[in-house]
Amino acid sequence: MNNFKKKIIHPPRLLALSFLVAIIAGSLLLLLPTATNSGKIKIIDAIFTATSAICVTGLIVVDTATYFSSFGQTILIILIQLGGLGIMTFSSFILVTAGRRVSLADKLVVEGSFRPSAVSSFKELVRDVFVFTFGFELLGALLLLVRFGKKWPFPRALALSVFHSISAFCNAGFSLFSENLMGFRGDVLVNLVMMFLIVFGGLGFFVLQEIKLALRHAFRGDRVKFSVHTKLVGLVTAGVIVGGAVLIFLSDYKLGLAGLPWKEKILVPVFHTISARTAGFNTIDLNQLSAASVLILILVMFIGASPGSTGGGVKTTTFGVIFAFIRSRIKGYEVPSIFSRGLKNEDIIKAFTLISLAVSLIFAATLALLLIQPELSIKAALFEVVSAIGTVGLSLGITPQLHPLSKLVLIIVMYTGRIGPLTMLYAFSRLKPAGTYQFVEENIMVG
Repeated sequence: MNNFKKKIIHPPRLLALSFLVAIIAGSLLLLLPTATNSGKIKIIDAIFTATSAICVTGLIVVDTATYFSSFGQTILIILIQLGGLGIMTFSSFILVTAGRRVSLADKLVVEGSFRPSAVSSFKELVRDVFVFTFGFELLGALLLLVRFGKKWPFPRALALSVFHSISAFCNAGFSLFSENLMGFRGDVLVNLVMMFLIVFGGLGFFVLQEIKLALRHAFRGDRVKFSVHTKLVGLVTAGVIVGGAVLIFLSDYKLGLAGLPWKEKILVPVFHTISARTAGFNTIDLNQLSAASVLILILVMFIGASPGSTGGGVKTTTFGVIFAFIRSRIKGYEVPSIFSRGLKNEDIIKAFTLISLAVSLIFAATLALLLIQPELSIKAALFEVVSAIGTVGLSLGITPQLHPLSKLVLIIVMYTGRIGPLTMLYAFSRLKPAGTYQFVEENIMVG
């Protein structure tokens, strides 16, 4: 009994189990007749949609705007909010608010989800997570209401504003418009608000806490100092957004963007680079883009958001650590460093392990889709899989036509992408090493 209990409360397993339970519960709710306008939905479609929502992915097999009733759409936004912050975070918040004791396993899961190191006050961490989340979502909803309020009656405009604000901050990509945000391609306010929510939702709560402290110190006239983690997140995030937007603009200036006015030629590349970091909203049909732009989006989706955020991907810091390691090796440094600080071997090994696991899963899932449905193009299948593992939600339009087995493959990929390949590895690995012995080393030719 004790061994069984230890296996269940093992933090990575607890995290994986919490999302699995939420997916099952969400699927059952979406299967209710009141959840859809037709009164029915295929079981595999209900599971796929619930997984996409709880894993804040945004891939859809049915039109969210027309297929689901108001009740069904409410279930989806609740799943998105739960998935964006994590089930254990919500349960901990309820316990902390009620003055109840939070278990050590729950604390480890929550702390590990949002911070790179232990916290001095667990209550403060949970409080900040919810204050940041609801604060940004409220601000986003109010700003969107300014625009939506001019197009729809207040109740409808309010519902649209709240839904899209939560979906954006949680980097989910679900929309209550059948064409996503294509109708607002040239709307500067809607574009800026959505990009603002996506970026801050993808920075990570540890970074947001440091920004809060920095603003407080700056207001007092004190010296502002950021951690290496925050600096790396900011540097890679800015580099990915600027680099991706410029490359897409250059690639499609005379192709997919040719018929657009200058304002939209600038907005579209910037918006889609930011959205591809794990949000999944789109303002144009991605099939209009060149193969080069699609490849750029695949790379952006693969990198994703930052640790401790509502987004997915292999994370900006993983990419940054590997880049710093390779740069240090090229320069001949023994100890890899960044911002005049040395990198831990453990972090470097984690980064390369994560990349290896993600690439292996992408290859296996893409191969599975092509075996199940040979009519799919490699580009479309690869784009779909990377979008799923990065919990993005962008698609080249093949999602509704997927075979049930293909949907099952993507369900597994979305689930793994949200939990994290490394966390999944830890969840199913031994709690203790099999032994303390070490084999004799021998040289192997590499490269």
